Amino acid sequence: MAKAKLTFMGGIHPYDGKDLSKDKPMKAVLPKGDLVYPLSQHIGAPARPIVAKGDHVLAGQKIAEAGGFVSASVFCTVSGTVKSIEPRRVVTGDNVMSIVVENDQRYEEVEYPPVKPLEELSGEEIINLVKEAGVVGMGGAGFPTHVKLSPKEPDKIEYVIANCAECEPYLTSDYRRMLEEPDKLIGGLQVILRLFPNAKGVLAVEDNKPDCIKLLTEMTSDEPRITVKKLKTKYPQGSERQLIFAVTGRAINSSMLPADAGCIVDNVDTVVAVNRAVREGKPLMNRIVTVTGDAIANPQNFIVRIGTNYHELIEEAGGFSKEPEKIVSGGPMMGFGIFDLDVPTTKTASALLCMSKDEVGEPSACINCGRCVEACPSRLVPTLLSTYSEHYDMEAFEKHDGMECCECGCCSYVCPAKRQLTQAIKSMRKMVLAERKKTSAANKK
Repeated sequence: MAKAKLTFMGGIHPYDGKDLSKDKPMKAVLPKGDLVYPLSQHIGAPARPIVAKGDHVLAGQKIAEAGGFVSASVFCTVSGTVKSIEPRRVVTGDNVMSIVVENDQRYEEVEYPPVKPLEELSGEEIINLVKEAGVVGMGGAGFPTHVKLSPKEPDKIEYVIANCAECEPYLTSDYRRMLEEPDKLIGGLQVILRLFPNAKGVLAVEDNKPDCIKLLTEMTSDEPRITVKKLKTKYPQGSERQLIFAVTGRAINSSMLPADAGCIVDNVDTVVAVNRAVREGKPLMNRIVTVTGDAIANPQNFIVRIGTNYHELIEEAGGFSKEPEKIVSGGPMMGFGIFDLDVPTTKTASALLCMSKDEVGEPSACINCGRCVEACPSRLVPTLLSTYSEHYDMEAFEKHDGMECCECGCCSYVCPAKRQLTQAIKSMRKMVLAERKKTSAANKK
């Protein structure tokens, strides 16, 4: 087996901005206005509504069920009345069919069914509990977790990796979760390990979080199947491919799943949600959101009920200290620039970043410096792929491994000509995937 290096080739070291919010403990926020629940908060088929306008609902009640195997249920996070089921804008700018609930401010909750001790649960029961709770990947991808925990050959899984890197600048939600609720993180990893008898559990933490490393190491000292790996701090260390290579020395490409390399990878908040679903029988209803940036008066790490409006989070953080030029949902490297704060928090919303200056400048011609090649963790030639994208040359793009791009943003970050390389490559990747889907559908007819 290849030896783990605890890092990867390429990558960058941007200013991390974590000092703004890393010392702010998690704080629960109660929503004040209406809650909006998009039916697509995950990869796969949209959820199907099982409530109607006028229905009275409680916190913890399922309001939309999974629309297929690769899908996830949606749960209400407050008590109140279903106001409407209609398209609402989300952070990407799309209008998505959503369930709107008028909050009655009582926060009445359903009675959760009793759960069996972990030791008495079969693998099938564990996966079903995770599915019923609507758990998805909360690091940003939103892949339904029950699907990820159901590989074809579970006996071949050798590593269950908890992605504790949190390499994206400014984000500190995972950091606070690790410091304040390490028992829930470890408990969730223990749950997942029950599904894979031949696997070792790994808590993979970047070395810029020595307090987390020390705490998790102490708490797992009596856990023979769990180890803490101290990774070198570098972006995008938390990207799935880079993380697997750093921890195991195994490489995967775009045509492979982590399971093909004997690995299961889940983000911190996802592992905590698995723990809550299996040990407490509770669905995914909240997540930690970092509200930060130099335009925020009081950066915070909030425990947010899914469906809460972004305006309310800004208010809870003291409002704007100065007028923001740029607002990003997520981190600065892989997040979405947004033009409207009237959007809901979803299962995949990790942060709200408000910057007083927009650092994106006017692009100029490529100067052939090669910095993008040096920085690319996938070992590609981003400037070439970007040119193919701009000329809609799909054949050349695929021939030169454009589909191997992980869209981390390193190339755009280091480009002295300010070329939006990642955005161009990302657009072409979407076109290629759409074309493949179209061809596949035609071949089935």
